Amino acid sequence: MLAATLALSGMASGPARGDTIEVGSKRFTESYILGEIIARTVHGQLKPGLGSTGIVFAALEAGAIDVYPEYTGTIAKEILGLPGRPGLAELDRALAPRGLAVGIALGFDDSYALAMRAERAQALGVRTIGELAAHRALKLGLSLEFLARADGWRGLKAAYRLPQHPVGLEHGLAYEALAAGTVDVIDVYTTDAKLARYRLRILEDDRQYFPRYDAVLVYRRDLPDRFPAEFARLKALEGRIERQEMIRMNAAATLEGKSFAQAAALFFDAGDSGKGPRRGFLELLFGPDFGRLTLQHLLLVGVSLAGAIALGVPLGIVAAKRRRVAPAVLGAVGVVQTIPSLALFAFLIAALGGIGAAPALLALFLYALLPIVRNTQAGLAGAGVGLVQAGKALGLTPAQVLRKIELPLAAPAILAGIKTSAVINVGTATIAAFIGAGGYGERIAAGLALNDPAMLLAGAVPAAVLALVVQAAFELAEKRLRWLPR
Repeated sequence: MLAATLALSGMASGPARGDTIEVGSKRFTESYILGEIIARTVHGQLKPGLGSTGIVFAALEAGAIDVYPEYTGTIAKEILGLPGRPGLAELDRALAPRGLAVGIALGFDDSYALAMRAERAQALGVRTIGELAAHRALKLGLSLEFLARADGWRGLKAAYRLPQHPVGLEHGLAYEALAAGTVDVIDVYTTDAKLARYRLRILEDDRQYFPRYDAVLVYRRDLPDRFPAEFARLKALEGRIERQEMIRMNAAATLEGKSFAQAAALFFDAGDSGKGPRRGFLELLFGPDFGRLTLQHLLLVGVSLAGAIALGVPLGIVAAKRRRVAPAVLGAVGVVQTIPSLALFAFLIAALGGIGAAPALLALFLYALLPIVRNTQAGLAGAGVGLVQAGKALGLTPAQVLRKIELPLAAPAILAGIKTSAVINVGTATIAAFIGAGGYGERIAAGLALNDPAMLLAGAVPAAVLALVVQAAFELAEKRLRWLPR
């Protein structure tokens, strides 16, 4: 049933070996746009906003996607850990044993940099990264991925001996934090459209710490053989995107309220200025993706909850009937609840060798177990002792007592546990979009990338409404259950 559901919904995350190229992208504005350009060029299937470098590259290695846009410095330092400044040919040789290739330089570089408000930097006389060391009181707000990357904060701090202790920020929110004075220095991409709007000064990398980050495509090595015509169209993208053109497309998305697809369309239609009214909340809420995202979200919640019921109720019965194993059962399902969701998703991606529905469903299934197991065990423990003894006195077997007396008495408690799990899963399922499983979380991820409150609400509101609907449905079921004959 699970396999059929995944096949029908198009959510399966196995190796991409169909008749369509699977295109991935990371979870920041430029990568979303480049993903749209690639997918439109080859008429492929786009899996947008899959997450950080590690997740998207793992998806490529596992065959869940065929190609995604990347940067040479990221490949060299973060993925391969190569010393020096290797060229494209050296990077390609290093990726070959993994069945991957790199090439098709798009024509621009988008490097990491540190930036300050121009007036603040002017007042302090700061023009280079090295000069930050003399200003210990400056507050650094750095993106979470930059803090963890091999070519990010750790190496930068050592290279420049910086004394500051930065805080982590979502990249899309950093500019507003800088403008509000919450932080003094942020990490930026040099093609960010907001650099000019917020009048920021990019600090000179005076010790040449950062490598070049030329935009390229990383792809499965067998892609040219599997899709020769489509790969020829990808090759035609070589050198086609200039730096200012990329900034213009980024601006269309981050400053003008364009969708990523509309921003990418500027590449194909140079005469389009990209200007127009910002999309409103209702337009975003009931956009063309609403039906698809709703179906995906319902499937994520429904399939994982069904699996949790199928296993959780029997485990609760075991915990109630076998007092010695109860602590182990409750402890095991309780430990899962303490694992941060993104950490569990990342672990399951590595364990299952892919992204998408499979790791998301397994994670949601595990999170749904505890309320069901605990409520089943508590409901059975609270079943009327007198009625149980009466059933035994009438000659009922233990299985008959359980089925005809204990489970009916415990049914309200069990249903309450299922309701709790269902509501929790509706909210947790939004995080599944960060690993390519779809659902309303796609809009939340895009809203974070753009710092677009309307987009965030367009994902959060239907998820909240769905949680309320699910809760109301279970409460109605509980009321009807009370009137059923015992």
